[in-house]
This record gives sequence, structure tokens and C-alpha cells, in this order.
Amino acid sequence: MIETAAVLAALRRKQQAALEQEKQRVLICAGTGCVANGSLQVYEELCQAVDELGLSALVELEAEEQHVDSKTDGVVIKKSGCHGFCEKGPLVRIEPQGILYVGVKPEDAADIAAALAKGDTVERLLYKHPNTQETFAREEEIPFYRQQKRVALGNCGVIDPESIWEYIARNGYAAAAKALTEMSPTDVCNEVLESGLRGRGGGGFPTGRKWLLTRQATGEQKYVICNGDEGDPGAFMDRSVMEGDPHRVIEGMLIAGYAIGASKGYVYMRAEYPLAVKRLRKALDDARSQGLLGEDIFGSGFDFDIVVKEGAGAFVCGEESALIASIEGKRGMPRPKPPYPAQSGLWGCPTLINNVETFANIPPILFHGANWFRGIGSETSPGTKTFAITGEVANTGLIEVPMGKTLREIVFDIGGGVRNNGKFKAVQIGGPSGGCLTAEHLDLPLDFDSLQAVGAMIGSGGLVVMDEATCIVEVARFFMNFTQNESCGKCVLCREGTRRMLEILQRIVDGEGELADLDTLQEIGEAVREGSLCGLGKTAPNPVLTTMEYFRDEYLAHVVEHRCPAGVCQGLKVYAIDPDKCKGCSKCARVCPVGAISGKVKEPFVIDTDKCIKCGACQEACRFGAVEEVA
Repeated sequence: MIETAAVLAALRRKQQAALEQEKQRVLICAGTGCVANGSLQVYEELCQAVDELGLSALVELEAEEQHVDSKTDGVVIKKSGCHGFCEKGPLVRIEPQGILYVGVKPEDAADIAAALAKGDTVERLLYKHPNTQETFAREEEIPFYRQQKRVALGNCGVIDPESIWEYIARNGYAAAAKALTEMSPTDVCNEVLESGLRGRGGGGFPTGRKWLLTRQATGEQKYVICNGDEGDPGAFMDRSVMEGDPHRVIEGMLIAGYAIGASKGYVYMRAEYPLAVKRLRKALDDARSQGLLGEDIFGSGFDFDIVVKEGAGAFVCGEESALIASIEGKRGMPRPKPPYPAQSGLWGCPTLINNVETFANIPPILFHGANWFRGIGSETSPGTKTFAITGEVANTGLIEVPMGKTLREIVFDIGGGVRNNGKFKAVQIGGPSGGCLTAEHLDLPLDFDSLQAVGAMIGSGGLVVMDEATCIVEVARFFMNFTQNESCGKCVLCREGTRRMLEILQRIVDGEGELADLDTLQEIGEAVREGSLCGLGKTAPNPVLTTMEYFRDEYLAHVVEHRCPAGVCQGLKVYAIDPDKCKGCSKCARVCPVGAISGKVKEPFVIDTDKCIKCGACQEACRFGAVEEVA
């Protein structure tokens, strides 16, 4: 039981000493992405291979003592959280050398074990740059990692997320001990305010100011809520933090509870994140068992505990007032503000809501100080930001970079450029709530204010890269379909406006759009943005309005020329049969579901374009490449 800050400090030194006994440590990524690709099988095979070679060592960290077997110079194998380089998973990291193996399969375990025994590396498992063919052994030297700075993700991929002792060994709960025993609640709020930390959930509101407002609110009962309802397509930042470093989130919430005077916290997270739920619940149990949650924490007289609330996956519950309604057992729908949650939130009590990444930044800020945090990032947006970079980019994955990094640096230096040497077209940033950035924005610093100036937003941090083969209109339709489905229906403008916008976009990609549709889209989009109640509705038109601004020629091609420049929209494709290639086999006519193809066997067949429904079945069936798409 950790009853005082002094006990924690002594325990930390003991844990660090135990870890230093390890000669070699093997960390196998056990984040969701790598697990889906077989990393747990890699773990099992590697444990067996190392044991067969007599290399195994077991270092069990415990509160009172460390149990270390006789082979202290052996190999310790651990599961870790997400390393970030999802494109190349499963990943295996060898410490203390910092070697990273990529694309590891269970059958590679024997070679890795043999290399560990000899002090060698397995060359074929090292990362090789796709363009230069240069091989990189150390993780920190790989271009994907070189420009990153990990703060919120500092422990992800480094520690066993299910071990409270490994977290403590890396200064875990030291910031909480400092706050509860050396600082007043107001001092804590001011330290966070001076750091310049802004909410990482998308809005960018100054975190310290929100904490002070909640602290100053009157009420006998106050609450802290961690918003882990990460619903953007392609976003997995919060999930990775909860999977890879759950104690960091708990510690951030504990500090927040002390700062505002709350005795209870809730983590609201998606039930679709079973691994994150499992690890967070274990972390909570371990923290309670050591007195880091519960009554009289660190002997300070402060009581605080946390409950996990699983959501049903409604995107609107990412909005704070809808989230509160869901925790209260009501339908997740937003309410008008003011009053804001800081004044009247959960069950009418003052409530502080921050997202996972925001809380993950709190312990390092308290531990290192506000000036340290301000030394990272830009002047108006200090610190770092995590991004999930996906789409048509060579290196997909999870990254964390200082605020102010340019889009060019992220896409081309860290992301490795467009997949298959394609041409960059655009990036959708911030998911359904964000906007579209084009080649003219490649040197734009990614921070709250710069993005707002061009009509976009960081949002939760999703980055979807698009190449020239991507249809911008279809992308806008996809995001509008998502937000329309996720609208709670409370506001007429959001409920009906997004439906009308989706219908228009569907007509356009089906080849039935008219020029007047573009003006209607603009008008409805602006009305939805101005008149909706919550953030979902106010930002739902962003993907449409920004793509119409930057890619109007592509919209015009769809509605005026009835042509999809990217060749993606099925409704705008026109099929014809090249008589020189057609062998008259009649297979195309036999698979056509509407009888649009006619002709005689051993003579060229013809497609009736008026009957054709553009399903593409004929093109797939033709073995001679005679069925072609024509402009």
C-alpha cells in the first residue's frame, strides 16, 4: 500500500533498480492493430524459442520486493502498447539497443531468439526505406520516428501497460504525489494554465481556464469526466493511449479531481474498444489496491475514485452534454449551452470534461513544469499532438509531433509520401468535423489557429491522405453519410439539413446532378453550420464546404460534364465494347442483369447505354479487355 509520497519515491527507486538488472528486454507490440496481425502468436513463439535456448529471465516487480530468478542476465519478454508504426506491424523492439523489427511473423521467432543469444540482429526484419533501400536498425533512426516527440505517447510501446510497477518505475504517479502534497488546488490549475495546454479533443479551449472555472463553481459534489468516445473514421489516438498507458490517464484524472475539488471520475469510452476497456479496468483495480485511488490518497485527506462507463458507439456522445446525458442513463442528445458543464454538468453538478490525450499530458506538465511544456510546439499552441495518419500514405500509423509541424513534414517525411509514388491531392483533417487541405496548404503549420484560419480544425487528430485517384465528391458524400447517420435528430437543421445535403451529393455521384445543386449545397451547409445546437451539427458541413471551395472544378465536372475525373463514381461511368478486341464470345451479354448488351456470336457485341445500369459486370467478365470505360 502506497500511503505517502515518500513510500512512492522509495518504491520507484526499487522498481528502477529491478529493471536495471535486465540484460535484454524484448517488447512485442500488443496494441489492437498488431494483435489483429498476429502479434500475440509472435509473443508465444518467441517466449518458447528463448526458453528453449536457456535465455529466459523473469523479473517480477512487486510492492514489497522483487522476485528475480537466477538468470538475471537473461532475456525478458513483455507485451507493450502501440508503437505507432502500424503499417509495418507486428513490431518487436529490442532494448537497450533500441532495435526495431518490422513485419514480424511467428515463424521469425527462432531467428530472433538466436540473434539475441549471439548479440546479432536479424537483417531481413529491419526496416528498409522503400525508395532509397537504406536499412535502419534503431527505431529512433527510422524516418517515421525521427521527427516525432512523444509526450502523451511517451510510455506507449515502452512499458507493459498491465504493470503498475513499470509505470511507477518511469515516474508514474510522481506528479500526482507532488500535486496532492506540495501544491494547492489553485496552484495546480495555474500550472496547467501557464503551460498553455489546450484541449486535445478538437476545440482547443485552454485546459487550465476550464479547470479554474470548474473549481470556482459552487457545488458540494463535483465530477471529472474523461471523454474516450473516439468516433471519427480512421481515428485511434485515444484508444492507443488507453491500451498502452492506462495509468497515465488515471493519474491525469486524479490530478484534475484534486484541482477542481471532485471526489469521483468517469471514463466514458466506446464498448468497441474491448482491449482498452480491459486494460483500463485492470489499471483501476491495481491503483485502488495500492491506495492511489480511494480514500486519503498519499495521506493528503483527498478522496477520489474512477468508474468506467461504456458507451454504445453513438458519435454524438463525443459532444460533452450528450455524453453527460448518456452517463445519466438518458438518450445521448446535446442540450443548449449555457449553462456549461463547469457550472451544471453531470446530475446538475459542476463537471470537468477533457479527452484522453488532454489528461495524458497532465502528469508530464506537473512533473517537468509549465515552462518545459511551453518549450515544445508553437507559441499559441504549445506541446505536441497525436495524429492517426491513414489513407493513401506509405506509412500509416499513430504519430505524435510538436504543434506547428507542417503538413508536408507529416505526409512526406514521417508518412513517407503518397503510397505507390502517387501524386498528393488532399488531406481530410479532423474527420467528419474537419476540413480539406490541399497541396497549397502543405507548408501550413498544424496548430489550432492556423487551421481555423483556412476553415479546418485539428479535431481529434485524424489525417486521411488522398491521391489523384480519389474522388473528392465521393469523399464529401462519405463523410456526410456518416454525420447524417450519427445525427441525434434533435435539431431540425442538423436532422433535415444533413439529409438534404446527402441526397444532393448522392445525386451528383450517381450522375444526376445539376449546376443549381452546388448553390443549394452551399446554402444548406451554411445554414446547418450556423443553426445547429452542438458541435456535430455545426461542423458536419465542413468536408463539403471546404472541398467545394478548393475543388470546385471537380464538382463542376460531375454536374456539367457528367464525368468523374478520378474515374471512381460508378454512376458516371460509360461502358463501350471495342469491336477490334471483342471475340464475340457473348459472355458479357450473359452476365448483364438488364439485357443491355446485344450481338451475334463470333461478331462484336454492342452496349445500349440507355439501358446500361453501369454495374461493371460485363467488364469483369470479359477475358479480352474489350469492355472499356469511355469519357
